[in-house]
Amino acid sequence: GDTHRFQIYICVSSLSRSLDLILQIMDGRMKYGCTHYRRRCKIKAPCCGQIFSCRHCHNEAWKERSDYHVLNRRSITQVICSLCQTEQQVAQFCSSCGECMGEYFCGVCNFFDDDITKEHFHCDGCGDCRTGGRGNFFHCSTCGACYATGLFRNHICIPNSTKDKCLSCVEPLDSREAAQVLQCGHTIHVKCFDQMIENKSYRCLVCHKSVMDMSNSWDAKRIEREETIMLPKLVFEVRISCNDCSRESHIMNHLVGLECSHCGSFNTILLNN
Repeated sequence: GDTHRFQIYICVSSLSRSLDLILQIMDGRMKYGCTHYRRRCKIKAPCCGQIFSCRHCHNEAWKERSDYHVLNRRSITQVICSLCQTEQQVAQFCSSCGECMGEYFCGVCNFFDDDITKEHFHCDGCGDCRTGGRGNFFHCSTCGACYATGLFRNHICIPNSTKDKCLSCVEPLDSREAAQVLQCGHTIHVKCFDQMIENKSYRCLVCHKSVMDMSNSWDAKRIEREETIMLPKLVFEVRISCNDCSRESHIMNHLVGLECSHCGSFNTILLNN
Protein backbone atom coordinates (compact mmCIF):
# COMPACT_ATOMS: atom_id res chain seq x y z
CA GLY A 1 0.00 0.00 0.00
CA ASP A 2 0.92 3.69 0.21
CA THR A 3 2.49 3.19 3.65
CA HIS A 4 4.78 0.45 2.29
CA ARG A 5 5.83 2.63 -0.65
CA PHE A 6 6.51 5.52 1.75
CA GLN A 7 8.73 3.28 3.91
CA ILE A 8 10.65 2.14 0.83
CA TYR A 9 11.11 5.77 -0.21
CA ILE A 10 12.49 6.66 3.23
CA CYS A 11 14.93 3.71 3.10
CA VAL A 12 16.10 4.58 -0.44
CA SER A 13 16.41 8.26 0.48
CA SER A 14 18.49 7.43 3.57
CA LEU A 15 20.65 5.02 1.56
CA SER A 16 21.17 7.66 -1.11
CA ARG A 17 22.35 10.18 1.48
CA SER A 18 24.71 7.56 2.99
CA LEU A 19 26.19 6.76 -0.45
CA ASP A 20 26.65 10.46 -1.16
CA LEU A 21 28.56 10.83 2.11
CA ILE A 22 30.77 7.81 1.27
CA LEU A 23 31.56 9.24 -2.16
CA GLN A 24 32.41 12.60 -0.62
CA ILE A 25 34.86 10.93 1.77
CA MET A 26 36.41 8.89 -1.08
CA ASP A 27 37.13 11.92 -3.26
CA GLY A 28 38.53 13.99 -0.38
CA ARG A 29 35.57 16.23 0.34
CA MET A 30 35.37 15.09 3.98
CA LYS A 31 39.05 14.28 4.43
CA TYR A 32 40.30 17.69 5.49
CA GLY A 33 39.32 20.14 8.19
CA CYS A 34 38.98 20.21 11.96
CA THR A 35 36.52 19.26 14.69
CA HIS A 36 34.39 22.27 13.79
CA TYR A 37 34.22 22.09 9.97
CA ARG A 38 35.25 19.84 7.10
CA ARG A 39 37.00 21.95 4.45
CA ARG A 40 39.93 21.85 2.06
CA CYS A 41 41.62 25.05 3.11
CA LYS A 42 43.01 26.80 6.15
CA ILE A 43 42.65 30.46 7.03
CA LYS A 44 45.30 33.07 7.75
CA ALA A 45 44.23 35.23 10.68
CA PRO A 46 44.89 38.90 9.79
CA CYS A 47 44.97 39.84 13.48
CA CYS A 48 48.00 37.71 14.38
CA GLY A 49 49.23 36.36 11.03
CA GLN A 50 48.92 32.74 12.16
CA ILE A 51 47.29 29.89 10.22
CA PHE A 52 44.35 27.90 11.58
CA SER A 53 41.77 25.45 10.27
CA CYS A 54 38.93 27.84 11.18
CA ARG A 55 38.12 30.89 13.30
CA HIS A 56 36.97 28.69 16.20
CA CYS A 57 40.36 26.94 16.23
CA HIS A 58 41.94 30.40 16.39
CA ASN A 59 39.74 31.53 19.26
CA GLU A 60 40.36 28.33 21.23
CA ALA A 61 44.13 28.59 20.74
CA TRP A 62 44.18 32.13 22.14
CA LYS A 63 41.58 31.59 24.88
CA GLU A 64 44.00 31.02 27.78
CA ARG A 65 46.45 33.74 26.76
CA SER A 66 46.67 37.20 28.29
CA ASP A 67 46.43 38.79 24.82
CA TYR A 68 43.26 36.83 23.97
CA HIS A 69 41.36 38.11 20.96
CA VAL A 70 38.56 36.87 18.74
CA LEU A 71 38.88 36.49 14.98
CA ASN A 72 36.29 38.29 12.87
CA ARG A 73 35.75 35.97 9.91
CA ARG A 74 34.79 38.89 7.66
CA SER A 75 38.30 40.28 8.07
CA ILE A 76 39.86 37.14 6.55
CA THR A 77 41.44 37.83 3.15
CA GLN A 78 43.87 34.92 2.73
CA VAL A 79 43.38 31.14 2.74
CA ILE A 80 45.76 28.22 2.16
CA CYS A 81 44.71 25.27 -0.02
CA SER A 82 45.01 22.03 1.97
CA LEU A 83 46.05 20.07 -1.13
CA CYS A 84 48.72 22.24 -2.78
CA GLN A 85 49.45 24.60 0.16
CA THR A 86 49.07 27.70 -2.01
CA GLU A 87 48.25 30.90 -0.12
CA GLN A 88 45.72 33.00 -2.00
CA GLN A 89 42.77 35.36 -1.72
CA VAL A 90 39.47 34.00 -0.39
CA ALA A 91 37.61 32.07 -3.10
CA GLN A 92 35.77 28.77 -3.44
CA PHE A 93 38.25 27.23 -5.89
CA CYS A 94 42.03 27.11 -5.48
CA SER A 95 43.78 29.50 -7.89
CA SER A 96 46.65 27.03 -8.29
CA CYS A 97 45.30 23.45 -8.45
CA GLY A 98 41.63 24.24 -9.06
CA GLU A 99 40.44 22.22 -6.04
CA CYS A 100 37.07 23.16 -4.57
CA MET A 101 37.96 24.25 -1.04
CA GLY A 102 34.41 24.00 0.26
CA GLU A 103 31.25 22.50 -1.24
CA TYR A 104 29.40 25.26 0.57
CA PHE A 105 31.05 28.65 0.24
CA CYS A 106 29.90 32.09 1.33
CA GLY A 107 31.90 35.07 0.10
CA VAL A 108 30.21 37.37 2.61
CA CYS A 109 31.15 35.35 5.70
CA ASN A 110 34.36 33.90 4.18
CA PHE A 111 32.98 30.53 5.19
CA PHE A 112 33.77 27.06 3.80
CA ASP A 113 32.23 23.68 4.68
CA ASP A 114 32.30 20.36 2.84
CA ASP A 115 29.54 18.87 4.98
CA ILE A 116 26.56 19.95 2.90
CA THR A 117 24.21 17.70 4.90
CA LYS A 118 24.01 20.65 7.33
CA GLU A 119 22.02 22.51 4.65
CA HIS A 120 23.78 25.84 5.03
CA PHE A 121 22.23 29.08 3.88
CA HIS A 122 23.17 32.73 4.23
CA CYS A 123 20.61 35.03 5.85
CA ASP A 124 20.95 38.64 4.73
CA GLY A 125 18.88 39.77 7.72
CA CYS A 126 21.19 38.12 10.27
CA GLY A 127 24.28 38.79 8.19
CA ASP A 128 25.44 35.24 8.94
CA CYS A 129 25.36 31.72 7.54
CA ARG A 130 22.91 29.35 9.21
CA THR A 131 22.31 25.60 9.11
CA GLY A 132 19.14 23.55 8.81
CA GLY A 133 17.78 24.55 5.40
CA ARG A 134 16.44 27.95 4.36
CA GLY A 135 12.88 26.64 4.03
CA ASN A 136 12.79 25.58 7.68
CA PHE A 137 13.47 29.05 9.07
CA PHE A 138 12.18 32.60 8.91
CA HIS A 139 13.95 35.82 9.81
CA CYS A 140 12.37 38.02 12.48
CA SER A 141 13.47 41.60 11.80
CA THR A 142 12.56 42.71 15.34
CA CYS A 143 14.59 40.00 17.08
CA GLY A 144 17.27 40.19 14.41
CA ALA A 145 17.39 36.40 14.28
CA CYS A 146 16.34 33.31 12.34
CA TYR A 147 13.87 30.99 14.06
CA ALA A 148 12.20 27.71 13.13
CA THR A 149 9.05 28.27 11.07
CA GLY A 150 6.96 26.83 13.92
CA LEU A 151 7.71 30.01 15.90
CA PHE A 152 6.31 32.32 13.22
CA ARG A 153 3.77 34.57 14.99
CA ASN A 154 4.33 32.37 18.04
CA HIS A 155 7.21 33.98 19.91
CA ILE A 156 7.81 37.08 22.02
CA CYS A 157 9.98 39.57 20.16
CA ILE A 158 13.03 40.95 21.94
CA PRO A 159 15.13 43.33 19.80
CA ASN A 160 18.48 41.84 18.78
CA SER A 161 17.91 38.81 21.02
CA THR A 162 20.66 36.68 19.47
CA LYS A 163 23.25 39.46 19.47
CA ASP A 164 23.68 38.82 23.19
CA LYS A 165 25.24 35.79 24.85
CA CYS A 166 23.48 32.59 25.87
CA LEU A 167 21.93 33.16 29.29
CA SER A 168 23.23 29.77 30.46
CA CYS A 169 26.75 29.20 29.11
CA VAL A 170 27.43 32.91 28.40
CA GLU A 171 28.86 31.98 24.98
CA PRO A 172 27.81 33.92 21.84
CA LEU A 173 24.54 32.86 20.22
CA ASP A 174 26.30 32.24 16.92
CA SER A 175 25.29 30.08 13.98
CA ARG A 176 27.20 26.94 15.06
CA GLU A 177 24.82 26.09 17.90
CA ALA A 178 21.05 25.99 17.50
CA ALA A 179 19.20 28.54 19.62
CA GLN A 180 15.76 28.38 21.19
CA VAL A 181 13.37 31.16 22.23
CA LEU A 182 11.90 30.67 25.69
CA GLN A 183 8.28 31.52 26.54
CA CYS A 184 9.50 34.78 28.07
CA GLY A 185 11.29 35.78 24.86
CA HIS A 186 14.87 35.28 26.02
CA THR A 187 17.13 33.11 23.87
CA ILE A 188 19.28 30.16 24.88
CA HIS A 189 21.25 27.43 23.12
CA VAL A 190 19.13 24.31 22.57
CA LYS A 191 21.77 22.15 24.25
CA CYS A 192 21.82 24.50 27.26
CA PHE A 193 18.02 24.39 27.47
CA ASP A 194 18.08 20.59 27.43
CA GLN A 195 20.67 20.63 30.21
CA MET A 196 18.48 22.97 32.27
CA ILE A 197 15.51 20.62 31.98
CA GLU A 198 17.71 17.61 32.79
CA ASN A 199 18.81 19.43 35.96
CA LYS A 200 15.16 20.19 36.80
CA SER A 201 15.69 23.94 36.42
CA TYR A 202 12.50 25.35 34.91
CA ARG A 203 12.95 29.10 35.33
CA CYS A 204 14.60 31.60 32.99
CA LEU A 205 17.93 32.66 34.44
CA VAL A 206 17.22 36.28 33.51
CA CYS A 207 13.57 37.03 34.34
CA HIS A 208 12.71 33.87 36.35
CA LYS A 209 9.57 33.13 34.33
CA SER A 210 8.74 29.48 33.66
CA VAL A 211 10.50 28.21 30.55
CA MET A 212 7.83 25.65 29.66
CA ASP A 213 4.23 24.62 30.36
CA MET A 214 4.21 23.73 34.05
CA SER A 215 0.47 23.03 34.43
CA ASN A 216 1.00 19.32 35.22
CA SER A 217 3.52 20.19 37.92
CA TRP A 218 1.17 22.77 39.41
CA ASP A 219 -1.67 20.20 39.46
CA ALA A 220 0.60 17.77 41.32
CA LYS A 221 1.44 20.46 43.86
CA ARG A 222 -2.25 21.18 44.47
CA ILE A 223 -2.88 17.49 45.18
CA GLU A 224 0.12 17.34 47.50
CA ARG A 225 -1.06 20.49 49.26
CA GLU A 226 -4.50 18.98 49.92
CA GLU A 227 -2.88 15.88 51.39
CA THR A 228 -0.46 17.78 53.63
CA ILE A 229 -1.56 18.69 57.16
CA MET A 230 -0.17 22.02 58.37
CA LEU A 231 0.47 22.92 61.98
CA PRO A 232 -1.92 25.73 63.06
CA LYS A 233 0.99 28.03 63.95
CA LEU A 234 2.22 27.84 60.33
CA VAL A 235 -1.11 28.85 58.82
CA PHE A 236 -1.14 32.61 58.33
CA GLU A 237 -1.56 35.10 55.51
CA VAL A 238 1.45 36.00 53.36
CA ARG A 239 2.09 38.35 50.46
CA ILE A 240 3.68 36.85 47.34
CA SER A 241 4.72 37.97 43.88
CA CYS A 242 4.34 35.75 40.82
CA ASN A 243 7.31 35.40 38.48
CA ASP A 244 5.01 34.31 35.65
CA CYS A 245 2.27 36.99 35.65
CA SER A 246 4.13 39.61 37.73
CA ARG A 247 1.14 40.21 40.03
CA GLU A 248 0.91 40.12 43.81
CA SER A 249 -1.38 37.94 45.91
CA HIS A 250 -2.37 37.62 49.56
CA ILE A 251 -2.71 33.90 50.32
CA MET A 252 -2.42 31.47 53.21
CA ASN A 253 1.08 30.17 53.83
CA HIS A 254 1.81 26.54 52.93
CA LEU A 255 4.96 24.41 53.04
CA VAL A 256 4.23 22.67 49.72
CA GLY A 257 4.23 25.90 47.76
CA LEU A 258 2.68 29.33 47.37
CA GLU A 259 0.15 29.49 44.53
CA CYS A 260 -0.55 32.71 42.66
CA SER A 261 -4.24 33.55 43.08
CA HIS A 262 -4.31 35.14 39.61
CA CYS A 263 -2.70 32.61 37.22
CA GLY A 264 -2.31 29.51 39.42
CA SER A 265 1.47 29.36 39.09
CA PHE A 266 3.64 28.13 41.95
CA ASN A 267 6.60 30.02 40.48
CA THR A 268 6.31 32.68 43.17
CA ILE A 269 8.43 34.49 45.72
CA LEU A 270 7.55 35.47 49.29
CA LEU A 271 7.53 39.22 49.91
CA ASN A 272 8.24 40.97 53.18
CA ASN A 273 5.04 41.19 55.16
